[in-house]
Amino acid sequence: MADKKFELISFALCPYVQRARAILAEKKIEHDIKYIDLDSPPDWFFDVSPLEKVPVLLVDGEPLFESMAICEYLDEVTDGSLYPDDPFKKAQNRAWIEFGNTILDLTYQLFTTDDERKFKQTTAILDEKFDILEEDCLKGTPFFNGDKFSIIDAVYAPLFRFHKALAAYHDSGFFTDRPNLCLWRDTLLDYDAVNKSVNPDYDDEFDAYLKGQDSVFSSRIS
Repeated sequence: MADKKFELISFALCPYVQRARAILAEKKIEHDIKYIDLDSPPDWFFDVSPLEKVPVLLVDGEPLFESMAICEYLDEVTDGSLYPDDPFKKAQNRAWIEFGNTILDLTYQLFTTDDERKFKQTTAILDEKFDILEEDCLKGTPFFNGDKFSIIDAVYAPLFRFHKALAAYHDSGFFTDRPNLCLWRDTLLDYDAVNKSVNPDYDDEFDAYLKGQDSVFSSRIS
């Protein structure tokens, strides 16, 4: 692994990129980052990203796409796994990662939809999802699996970052009376590898992105 060159193809606000960057930071893997404009990507991007999405990890120039494939590859080629050792618990982590993907998709809908009815429906569904996490999943530990950062934490951290930014303008109450969820969110957003997964000007860039949306949510921003 030491002799391999890693380059992450990135878009500054992408939550899926943040997953990979958090793992790179946690594992202390030397790498370069190349930023592209997804609205006007360079021609070479289509050769390395068949789905035309980021992140893409170039390993000695060879592309690997899809954020979870990247995270798991980086975990496997370095010492110490960020998954539980027990196969069943590892499978459970992967199941809850899929659950997190659903929450992330719904969160994107929440601040981009221009349909008031869909906005309200999405808010209600998200509230149910967060309730499931609070009641059926979390154990009141700092991280998902206890006291140690794991891949699943890298998955949920970007969506918690989204919701922190959204709550500054419109608090939907997703974290009200949910102490386990709040502990997990606060731990992750204060964690070094998570902080290193975004650029220093991320908050300002995302704020501008929010205000630039022609959406129900952006209409509530004063």
